[in-house]
Amino acid sequence: MNLKPSPFAPEKFPTLPAVAGVRAATGSRGFYTSRGLERDDVFLFHFDAGTSCAGVFTRSATASADVLWCRDALAAGDGKASGLVVNSGNSNAFTGPKGVLKNDATLGAMVDALSTEKNRCFLGATGVIGEPLPDPNYVGSIIPDLAEKLSDPDWEACAKAFMTTDTFAKGAGFVRDIDGVQTAFSGIAKGSGMIAPNMGTMLAYVFTDAAISPELLDLALREACGLSFNAITVDSDTSTSDSLMVFATGANGAAPISDRSDPRFEAFKTALNEICLELALLIVKDGEGATKFVTIDVEGAVSSDSARTIAADIANSPLVKTALAANDANWGRVVMAVGKSGEPIDQSELSIWFDDVHVAAEGARAENYDEALATAAVTKPEINIRVRVGGGPGSSRVFTCDLTHAYVDINGAYRT
Repeated sequence: MNLKPSPFAPEKFPTLPAVAGVRAATGSRGFYTSRGLERDDVFLFHFDAGTSCAGVFTRSATASADVLWCRDALAAGDGKASGLVVNSGNSNAFTGPKGVLKNDATLGAMVDALSTEKNRCFLGATGVIGEPLPDPNYVGSIIPDLAEKLSDPDWEACAKAFMTTDTFAKGAGFVRDIDGVQTAFSGIAKGSGMIAPNMGTMLAYVFTDAAISPELLDLALREACGLSFNAITVDSDTSTSDSLMVFATGANGAAPISDRSDPRFEAFKTALNEICLELALLIVKDGEGATKFVTIDVEGAVSSDSARTIAADIANSPLVKTALAANDANWGRVVMAVGKSGEPIDQSELSIWFDDVHVAAEGARAENYDEALATAAVTKPEINIRVRVGGGPGSSRVFTCDLTHAYVDINGAYRT
């Protein structure tokens, strides 16, 4: 499948900091050989002893075997991690007992190669649903070779290894001063379609050398997810494989953050929120066939949850998204999407802006409505839609993209 690069693709992959206590390697297991592609499609990460981890995963009732394993391992391993293996090309979802056998073989290979415990090994997979692998050890067989190649992560190589319909590798990272200690954060993500997360989206992994307890890491990750990966949508479809995990090695030399009242916890959360949002927005900007990046702000709702529902309904509306793709300032479709949400609103106060162009005011078309100005606003590659639905305290922000014919082309050819 030849994919046209996203118009929002960065000129180059960013330079991400090394994270003490993290090593990685990539390799090819041949998932894409039948499609005539020679590329890496598996990565292995190894973490120093004592690494804390946390994760949030899809709420899909058809979650993959890998997701089910990670949930169990987080609980059984007390939030500690030694290794992570992720492959693209096959999601290991809806594969029944064969999917469990694949996981058992992969985990066994990790335990042997990394000299660790099974419950401290984590898995991820992305690709076609419902296709069992020809051999349970298909992924596990490459683990020994990858373990021998472990070194400081080549972040770009890792980000490329789990791409599917992505048109560019996604990474973000920085170093932050937390109470006088330089703390590194680096993250990679993949995702382009099947994006309407109900936890985190597709696959995203964040690595830091911060020292923090698993309990507080979990708390921080859930907050970060709500502000980032749970605030994006491309096509309203929640994947069977959605996984967002963070690994904190504690190798920065600081005393562990283990109390919510520790002022370093707020600084840590700020940094984690930032990197998660950066990664999440890269996914939206690489939405399958996308030509527009759209921010939707809803205010005046009865609650923040209500505002989120309204914003998501606007973001997920095919009619809104196709209008934006065609540079059509059809604000009536936004009115429709607000109404179908089922959330309480005050129609007499419903107002809509495309960027700073007032198109609807207090339940009707704005008196100074100018079609040319509205069209100019939605013709730009980055668009803000602001909606006021009443006088309540609730507000929310959701990020999405337009819906073009290229989305149909990409997904019509996904398995060919």
